[in-house]
Amino acid sequence: MNHPNEEWGLDTLCVHGGHKTESNRAHLTPIYATSTYVFENTEQGVDVFQGKEEGYIYGRFGSPTIEEAERKIAMLEARGLKDASGNPLELYALLHASGMAAVTTLLLANLKSGDKIITHPSLYGGTQEMIDKILPGLGIGHVIVDMHDEQAVRNAIQADPAIRMMYLETPANPTLQCVDLKKLTAIGREMNLVICADNTFATPLLQQPFAYDMDFVIHSTTKFLNGHGTAVGGILIGRDLQRMQGDVRKFHRLLGGNSNGFDAFLLCNGLRTLSLRMDKHCSNAMTVAGFFETHPKVARVNFPGLASHPHHNIAAAQMQQFGSLMSIELHGGFDAAVAFMNRLHICTNAVSLGTCDTLVSHPASTTHVGVPKEHRLASGITDGLIRISIGIEDAQDLIRDFQQALA
Repeated sequence: MNHPNEEWGLDTLCVHGGHKTESNRAHLTPIYATSTYVFENTEQGVDVFQGKEEGYIYGRFGSPTIEEAERKIAMLEARGLKDASGNPLELYALLHASGMAAVTTLLLANLKSGDKIITHPSLYGGTQEMIDKILPGLGIGHVIVDMHDEQAVRNAIQADPAIRMMYLETPANPTLQCVDLKKLTAIGREMNLVICADNTFATPLLQQPFAYDMDFVIHSTTKFLNGHGTAVGGILIGRDLQRMQGDVRKFHRLLGGNSNGFDAFLLCNGLRTLSLRMDKHCSNAMTVAGFFETHPKVARVNFPGLASHPHHNIAAAQMQQFGSLMSIELHGGFDAAVAFMNRLHICTNAVSLGTCDTLVSHPASTTHVGVPKEHRLASGITDGLIRISIGIEDAQDLIRDFQQALA
């Protein structure tokens, strides 16, 4: 199964994509619980280190289990897409120990002291803290712009030649704001920027940023790709194969944010059911969002699948479905939000998202607690905002749980 058929359907790709026949003919690629690999002789070791012969060297550099996950996700992001020559698009992926490790490799492999990032309000809290608190110490700055104002984006880039990277997150965490990948990538390409997108909320099944000439895409594989909340991970996928297998891979290895065989095995197992789970996640979310939108105690629902969402048309144009994440504001703010969350029975109060069960969290006091309050409020992350990751339970059971918590 070294050369998968490019005509494979999505379900088949989720199950079989990236798998190679294992040396002992195991049905599923097993967990390689070894820190290092043996060479037949010294000459072979030299050839493998110099890239003249394929082979495994050291656990931090990868393993058969890790590489299967990398290949499968790269195939999912590239499915149905063509490169500039009209050939099937080929991507290269590097699996990390966490989503933040993938973000770190992405940023440090592409930016140096004096460079800046242009991005938008409402990013994942960890990414925002990295940009606010870590990168300035390395001499890397940032510019925040309303990415829905194309002229403002152009003006900001033209006014500051230090801007080197455009970093996008759509739908954004936790406000579910969406930005236009096609328009923004065109601007970034015109301005000669490195263009990156966090595709965690959408997954490759609902949105393919590489269709718009993106340079890099990242995921927290902890979320929907694993799908069961059993392992932390992150992945960085790139279009430039030479750079990915050269400089970027070198940064990945030297920074030490590598994954491991056990977490990669759990990720591969989760990916096999990804398309089935996402359909259920998305259909449930549409039903639940409709319930919240008509409830008198709910002041606002942030869900791109609703026509009332300010970026509904953007999401409809670039997403296959609208995902399972939403956030709500209750009349009564913080106190009402806390009371609601404490009364839930089926839904689980926990950070993270993308698991089979429905998770609710309070971003202002958890995932975004490290973001300065003025920045948080400016991004729409109020003290009363509740983020909900809709699971694959029966939708009517979820609605009954929400209904009694609101009563």
